[in-house]
Amino acid sequence: MPAAVNAAWLLDHGPLTWLDVLHLHHIDFEDLATLERLLDACLGYGVNVVFTAHDTRPMVGNAEDFTARLQMLHSAEVRWVCLTEGSVTQLAEILGERPDAAVIPHGYVAAPETLANVERESSSRACRYLMFGASRASRDQLSTMANWSLGIADPHGTLHVLLRAFSPADFADGGRAPLLLETARHDPRIRLTMRPYPTDEEVIRAGLASDALLLPYLWGSHSGQLELAFDLNLLPVCSLTGHLPEQYEKHKGLVEEPEWFDWSQGHPNLFGEKFLAALERAAARIDSSPRRLDREFLDYRSQEHQVILEQYAHVYGGDR
Repeated sequence: MPAAVNAAWLLDHGPLTWLDVLHLHHIDFEDLATLERLLDACLGYGVNVVFTAHDTRPMVGNAEDFTARLQMLHSAEVRWVCLTEGSVTQLAEILGERPDAAVIPHGYVAAPETLANVERESSSRACRYLMFGASRASRDQLSTMANWSLGIADPHGTLHVLLRAFSPADFADGGRAPLLLETARHDPRIRLTMRPYPTDEEVIRAGLASDALLLPYLWGSHSGQLELAFDLNLLPVCSLTGHLPEQYEKHKGLVEEPEWFDWSQGHPNLFGEKFLAALERAAARIDSSPRRLDREFLDYRSQEHQVILEQYAHVYGGDR
């Protein structure tokens, strides 16, 4: 199977008698007519379809097309999984009625058993920051990097930026890749690493060598990166957007509260000030507390995972 399976590939490999359940995730990338044909094929062959509504607005494309895809899935009566109650409420506003969705949290990113015999790398010199992921419109990587470079004065501080490989679009008119590379070049404390697609192992390794995770979302409904910060006991420096606060509330008392910065209100020219103020507060918090892995929380993650598996078994099996 290819690394990225899309609707067209599945239709080309029919009949779909080799499938029991089709789990849809990135519907943004699918042609609407092709997706509809796939749903019809699944219905004809008795394949259960489960859709994870990870986001409540598109990562690519426009809102109108994304809403059309959501409405088609809703009309097809596929089974929905939402990651937070807040996302169900927001989707109900988009669809005009509440979808019949199971609310199942994201769960861990770093499997607790893989962390059993490791520890986060210690550092006595300065704070180490990590930012990773693809260059997306929903993330402000460029001004985050510039603000970190000019705002963190400690000569021993470091920022590791682990990127997914650029595409030509990142360099086209309006693409920020050239400016991002130029910004990093002027500060030797910034280390850029690029991978075809950072694996979980590569991300975990980078996290174990860091103290804080920068999450500069301009918008977004949910973050697996935030869950990784919980797994590795990294201090998240995180924009107050979408349903990320609900993710924290689910684990409140078990994990450290992120250092929030609110980009939801005010003029966009103030975003940098809000982020930099949060960065300064985060630096003070990191200096005041050791950041070892929290074994008690990892034990909780193992128990949480079993509950999540049971919830998915009900959804995949057709139980409502």
